[in-house]
Amino acid sequence: MNILIVLIFPLVLGLYAQYRVNSAFDRNIKKLAKSGIRGAQAAELVMKSAGIDNVQIVEIGGKLTDHYDPTHKRLALSKDVYHGSSLAALGVAAHEAGHAIQDKEAYAPLKLRMALIPVTNIACNLLPFVMIGGFFFFHSMMAINIGIVIYLILTIFQLVTLPVEFDASRRAKKCLAGIGVIEEGQEMKGVRETLNAAAFTYVAAFVTSLIWLIHLILIRNSR
Repeated sequence: MNILIVLIFPLVLGLYAQYRVNSAFDRNIKKLAKSGIRGAQAAELVMKSAGIDNVQIVEIGGKLTDHYDPTHKRLALSKDVYHGSSLAALGVAAHEAGHAIQDKEAYAPLKLRMALIPVTNIACNLLPFVMIGGFFFFHSMMAINIGIVIYLILTIFQLVTLPVEFDASRRAKKCLAGIGVIEEGQEMKGVRETLNAAAFTYVAAFVTSLIWLIHLILIRNSR
């Protein structure tokens, strides 16, 4: 595989994904929902509609740092999402609440993703050393084989992540409309735009891992 494709395409794809999600978020954070409900309230309502009352909703720092922690039953929302009543805030909050619903229902892809986290963390920590070692030892076969294992783990993790994220967004859009937090039409369009842009970042991560995996396999097979 051409080294320019391996190096440049994932970089461009990643930058575009980040630009797209930031652009969509910044655009829809300025559009307020008519309901006036804040992100934290929306997340609570979405979870309550699924019978969830044991998840703590907390505020955290940063931008787009929102996440759900199934281990501690904690839903963390960034300041703009926690306090905001914008289309972006409500979409992101409901998306994270969607993960809580997945957890309650023992959604298989989420369970698999959680099981893969420890080995994926190890792979991520080893990757820089393998890449540096492979460079200094002229793509040694050992470094290539270890790199293949690492990128195989990362690619599988990113592949499993896709249905988890897409399903959480689907649940978010359905619940927001169903409980009257978001109106169909222009409001739902803003929510959909924000969530679709966020989902694309996971697609970009999967494609990047897959490209590197194929590249390393082709190098090994050419020896």
